[in-house]
Amino acid sequence: MRKVALLAALLLAAPAALVAAPDAPAPAASTPDPLMAKVLADPRRDKDRVRDAFRHPAETLAFFRIQPGMTVADYMPSSGWYTRVLVPYLGDKGTYIGLTAGTATATGDTKTRLQAFPAQFPPKAAGWTGVPEARIPAFTLDAVPAERKGTVDRVIIMREVHNMWPDNFLYNDLAAIRALLKDDGLLGIEEHRAKADAPADYTQGTKGYMREADVIALVEAHGFRLVGKSEVNANPKDSADWPEGVWTLPPVLALKDQDRAKYEAIGESDRMTLLFAKRR
Repeated sequence: MRKVALLAALLLAAPAALVAAPDAPAPAASTPDPLMAKVLADPRRDKDRVRDAFRHPAETLAFFRIQPGMTVADYMPSSGWYTRVLVPYLGDKGTYIGLTAGTATATGDTKTRLQAFPAQFPPKAAGWTGVPEARIPAFTLDAVPAERKGTVDRVIIMREVHNMWPDNFLYNDLAAIRALLKDDGLLGIEEHRAKADAPADYTQGTKGYMREADVIALVEAHGFRLVGKSEVNANPKDSADWPEGVWTLPPVLALKDQDRAKYEAIGESDRMTLLFAKRR
């Protein structure tokens, strides 16, 4: 109940946040980025490439204003889909950091898994990218070295807010992310998008979908301000009301062969793509 009350209060102030600020980024340039094209064509991504049509990595990272040589932190990188793009794209002068949730609110197997991440992720990422693991640091957000704070150009959270919210990671992790970012650093978020009028019991994260206004309100309440939106990852074919939530659609296809052709024709979920700056 406390979450619902907090969200209701936040949304009272949300409408002003839904208009992009004057410093909203211009649309991504139509001129192809030769380095990004080379990265996306790398054989290490052969199994990943089938999802490019739904995830739009070049356009998404351009919207987040990510450039070679930057320091970019990737929250919950999972099996490394974006790791295999960002590590080679950032290059020798850039730094890729793997982040996972802080452990303060975690218990049991979840806490054990999170605590193991800093040691386990760098060798995995090295295997995925061919870059020495010493160049791929990884941290839980409650154990980031003090010298790293204020040094990160971009943090990305790709389809994880729906886990952060119900699992009680949101407050601590967004505060830690804000501390990591430079004063002019930016936070990029992609999330499965519910319809604006979707009922609250469907949009608390357990179905994978969240309302865009809710995500904006939650992030802004934690020390950020919206500076831009992109429809690059929109999918109007997704009605966002599936019994098994977002996992009904590809790539999971939770119903297996039941209506498989129908869900494959829809494709992956409709997604919001948002960019935030630190509020001063």
